[in-house]
Amino acid sequence: MGIPVSPTNIFPSNIQGMPTWYDVRISENDYLAHREGGSDIVVAMNSQSMSDDVANVEPGGFFFYDSTKQINPQLIRRDITYLGMPISEICLLEYSDPRLRQLFKNVIYVGVLAALLDMEFAVLKDLVADQFKGKEKLVAPNVHALEQGYQYAKSHFDCPLPIRVKRSDKVGNRILIDGNTAAGLGAVYDGDTVVGWYPITPSTSVVESFEKYCNRLRIDPASGKKNFAIMQAEDELAAIGAGWNGARSFTATSGPGISLMGEFLGLAYFAEIPIMLMNIQRAGPSTGMPTRTQQSDVLTCA
Repeated sequence: MGIPVSPTNIFPSNIQGMPTWYDVRISENDYLAHREGGSDIVVAMNSQSMSDDVANVEPGGFFFYDSTKQINPQLIRRDITYLGMPISEICLLEYSDPRLRQLFKNVIYVGVLAALLDMEFAVLKDLVADQFKGKEKLVAPNVHALEQGYQYAKSHFDCPLPIRVKRSDKVGNRILIDGNTAAGLGAVYDGDTVVGWYPITPSTSVVESFEKYCNRLRIDPASGKKNFAIMQAEDELAAIGAGWNGARSFTATSGPGISLMGEFLGLAYFAEIPIMLMNIQRAGPSTGMPTRTQQSDVLTCA
């Protein structure tokens, strides 16, 4: 819809599954930084973080939640508007597979937001079709879930809310992309043909993005032959060897991988073997904080 947005994935540093948040700032003035204070509308889908979610709503804001279970009276604030929808109950009746129930919860509330914020529903349908390109059988059930949320909101809430979005042309020719995806796309245009890697958080999506774009751009249309190779190595040491044989290659890793690669990186330096290594940093060569993004390897890599 041409509206400048700035999303931020907020997640704790832990191995066990705990609540995470996805914060989106929408601004016609093209503000990118996280806004000080709370949010105008909060979608609460995790009972573990409900109290934090309620507290994060700005006075006069809106709190959307799963009302299958009654909300704790202690979480009721008089200065915000509560919008409840029994999403779990709806999914229980609609889907027999427990996994699908959980997956389509997320799609249903997107449909609700579309109605509340006056988003163009046709745009969402196009996004679903683009997301599942090549997997057409998944398009219809996802669109159906969107429509469920959209129609429920239209029937039960005053739509649209006082806060809403409208089509704009302020994005221009820019695209919305995260850093790892941009790095993977950059490797395609850089001419890299081989990637050897060992999966490690938070660098895994770099190679996944590279593979996704290679499947679009690096397959010969006449023969169907792939003009790229992706190898999952047994460890970080083996991931940097393709350059030795003359391939334009790269790998992606994080602090622990950098530590393991130390001697091989030194060998590559003295033997003048070209290597492109993407270090998606976390809290140094640690194993207990795998999701904490920091800049702890700057001096080591320099």
